[in-house]
Amino acid sequence: MIDFMKEVEILKKAIAELIGTFILVFIGTATAVLGGGIDGIGIPGIALAFGLTIVAAAYSIGTVSGAHLNPAVSIAMWVNKRITATELLYYVVSQVLGAILASFTLRFLLSDAGKSLENLGQNGFSELGTGGALAVEIILTFIFVLVIMTVTSASKGNSKLAGLVIGLTLTLVHFVGIPLTGMSANPARSIGPAIFVGGDALSQLWVFIVAPIIGGLLAAVVAKALLNTEE
Repeated sequence: MIDFMKEVEILKKAIAELIGTFILVFIGTATAVLGGGIDGIGIPGIALAFGLTIVAAAYSIGTVSGAHLNPAVSIAMWVNKRITATELLYYVVSQVLGAILASFTLRFLLSDAGKSLENLGQNGFSELGTGGALAVEIILTFIFVLVIMTVTSASKGNSKLAGLVIGLTLTLVHFVGIPLTGMSANPARSIGPAIFVGGDALSQLWVFIVAPIIGGLLAAVVAKALLNTEE
């Protein structure tokens, strides 16, 4: 009976992560695409779309799952033993599925409206080389996840302000990341659009999977060793 209840709780968390990641990717990428990108709604508008969505998710589905909405965040939480390996698996699968469903939905709406399907808010780099793109995504993910690990810490954090702080931090890193890589810091967020767009978005996808994970791992280590977040 106890094991069954645990499975139910993990399943609820997984469903919450799927819904939350769907909302994050759909609102963020739809804002970028429908708003005309950098030349339209601009970097601040896109950054706020992603950041405000995190705030909304944190104070809603976050009450169930913690609103990771990002495999890099979940991996960092697992490294610092805040979630189990089973929860990590459920979280990552749900996040990726949520992102894919979000990109599928955006693609359907664009198709139904007779609009171009070439832009689904995918990540990529043209001005940067591979090394530069890796560096950008590692650094920005490190900053983002370090803040998350600190503000959600039982000893160092502030649960009432956590959602707002995390959302504002995601907005902050988007200011730098959007013009360089489209800003990912989230493997799921990149996987969704890349699957449907293909081309460079798909061939460069590995950067947006590997770099955020490295950044998240570094943040977990620094948070524990330097900031004592796990005490």
